[in-house]
Amino acid sequence: MHRKKHFSIMEQNKIVANENFDWNAFENDLGVYDQSKEAIEEAYGKTMSNVAVGEVVEGTVTEINKREVTVNIGYKSEGLIAATEFRYNPDLTVGEKVEVYVESVEDKGGQLSLSHKKARQLKSWDRVNEALNNDEIIKGYVKCRTKGGMIVDVFGIEAFLPGSQIDVKPIRDYDVYVDKTMEFKVVKINQEFRNVVVSHKALIEAELEAQKQVIMSKLEKGQILEGTVKNITTYGVFIDLGGVDGLIHITDLSWGRVNHPEEVVTLDEKLQVVILDFDEAKKRIALGLKQLTAHPWEALSSELKVGDKVKGKVVVMADYGAFVEIAPGVEGLIHVSEMSWSQPLRSAQEFMKVGDEIEAVVLTLDREERKMSLGVKQLTPDPWAEIEKKYPAGTKCTARVRNFSNFGVFVEIEDGIEGLVHISDLSWTKKVKHPSEFTQIGAELEVVVLDINKDNRRLSLGHKQLEENPWNGFESQFGVDSVHEGTVTEANDKGVVVSLGENIEGFCPARHAVKEDGTTLKAGEKADFKVLEFSKATKRITLSHSRIFEEAKREAVAAEKAERRAAADATKSTVKKINAQVEKTTLGDIAGLAELKAQMEKK
Repeated sequence: MHRKKHFSIMEQNKIVANENFDWNAFENDLGVYDQSKEAIEEAYGKTMSNVAVGEVVEGTVTEINKREVTVNIGYKSEGLIAATEFRYNPDLTVGEKVEVYVESVEDKGGQLSLSHKKARQLKSWDRVNEALNNDEIIKGYVKCRTKGGMIVDVFGIEAFLPGSQIDVKPIRDYDVYVDKTMEFKVVKINQEFRNVVVSHKALIEAELEAQKQVIMSKLEKGQILEGTVKNITTYGVFIDLGGVDGLIHITDLSWGRVNHPEEVVTLDEKLQVVILDFDEAKKRIALGLKQLTAHPWEALSSELKVGDKVKGKVVVMADYGAFVEIAPGVEGLIHVSEMSWSQPLRSAQEFMKVGDEIEAVVLTLDREERKMSLGVKQLTPDPWAEIEKKYPAGTKCTARVRNFSNFGVFVEIEDGIEGLVHISDLSWTKKVKHPSEFTQIGAELEVVVLDINKDNRRLSLGHKQLEENPWNGFESQFGVDSVHEGTVTEANDKGVVVSLGENIEGFCPARHAVKEDGTTLKAGEKADFKVLEFSKATKRITLSHSRIFEEAKREAVAAEKAERRAAADATKSTVKKINAQVEKTTLGDIAGLAELKAQMEKK
C-alpha cells in the first residue's frame, strides 16, 4: 500500500515549478497521452520480457538482506526469494546471475512470485550426474547431522556425506560442520532411488597425494621426524608426518610391556619418531618411539650378578611361570619350579598374580641374549637340607592331605616337604580299596616317618604304625576252629566280608556263606562263623558259616549211628541169652521126655 501525502498551504507555497515541464503539451493533452490506451499498453508490454508460469529463467540479484533476495528477470516487477534458499551459497552478491522458477506472475499482493530452490531442483539431477561424469568440484551446504554422517544440500538435492568421507583424519566432533558451505565431489549416484553420495575427503586426498610423493621420496631408514598422534588403536598409533601417515606398532612404543598404547601417548600429541622401514609402493611407513632411547639392558647395572636379590613387578603369568619386570624393558622368568620347594610342581597362579610386587634371586644372567632367570624359593632355606635332623625315622607329626593315587595318599608336612602314605600303611585291619575311603583332600592326617630318601626328596610315611599291630593279640583270640559272631558288611560273587569287631574283618568264601535253609548270607545279617584259617603275615582270617551246621549234622549222624550200633549190640546180647536159655530148655525137655518115656516103658 502506498501512503498518500497531504500538504499544508505553507508547504504548497514552497513548491517550485519545474522549468523543464511542458505546460503547453500538458494543457493541450499532447505527446504519448494523445495515443490510445491499447497502443500504450502494447508499447509498455514490448519493454517487458515475456514470462510464463512454470518456466525457469535467469535473473539478476538486485538486492540482498537477511530475510530476502530481490531478483530482476526483466518483468514489470521484481521477485522476492527467501534468503534461506541461498544458504548453500553464502558468497552470493548483487549483480550475480541466478536461475529462478516462475511460480506466479502476480500473487495476491501483486508481486512476482519466484523460487530459486525449485529451479535448482528441476536442473539439479542433470547437474549432479554431470558433476560425477566430469569429476567436478561442487559446493554444498551442510544441513544437519544424521546416522553415520551428514546431510548436504547440493543443487537443491539432499546428498549424503559419510563420516569417513569428511576428512582424512578421524572426526571427533561432527557438529562443527553443520551450517557450513564446503566443496565436495560426487562419488556415487543411485539412479533408481536417486541417492547421491558426496565426499570432501576426496578433495583433500588429491591434494595430499602430491605431498605424499614428495615426502616418500625423501624418506630414509633411521631418519628422525616429528609427527602428531592422529589415531590410537589397540595394536598401535598412527602418526601424521605432514601429509603422510606412519604406524608405531605397540611393541615399538616402549621397551617395557604396554597393555594399550593410551598408556604411552595421547591424541594430538607431538612426538619425535624414527623411521624403521617403509614401502614406497604401498605407502606404508613403520615408525618407532622406543628406538630413540637406549635399550634398558644396556643401562642395567654392571654390578648385577647371579645370587643378587632384585625387586620387580609381575607383568605376565603362565602355567609354567611368571615374567617379572625389574626395570622398564628388563624382565626375568621365574619358573614354577623356582617358586616353591614343594614337590610335585603346581600351577604358577597358586603363588602369584599379575601386578604383584615381589623379591627374587638372580639364578642366571645372559647380557648378550638379554635373558635372566629368577627364583623365589631361594629366599628361604631348603627344607630338605637337614631333613634327617628335623624329621628322623619314627617322627610323629600332623600332615595335610594334598592328593590321592590308587596306591596311596600324598601329604604335606610343611611347605616343601611332602611324603607318601602307602595304601597298605593306612590301617592294620581295614581293607582299603582306595584312599578316598579312608580320608579326604585337605583333611589332616596323623603320620609317622618310616623312611627318608633325601636324594629324590621323598618321605615314606605311615598311619597305622601310630598304633600297635592288633594282629599280635588276634592270634590267640581267633584261633582255628574257634566260633565267633560276626556281621556281614559286604557281599559279592566270591564271598562275604564279615566284621568280627571294631578293627578286625574276616572273609567267608561263597560256598561257606550258605545258610542251613540253602540261601546265602547278605549284607547286614548277623551269624556265627568258624575260623578256618588265621594268617598273621597276610593279615587274613578265613571264615565259614556253613561249617557250623554241617558239623552239627555230622555229629548228629554219628551219634545216631553210635546209638544204633549200641542198640544192635544190646540186641545181639539178648539173643544170645535167649538162645542159651532155649538150648537149656530144649535139652531139659528132652531129658524129661526121656525119663517120662522110660517110666512109661516100665509100665
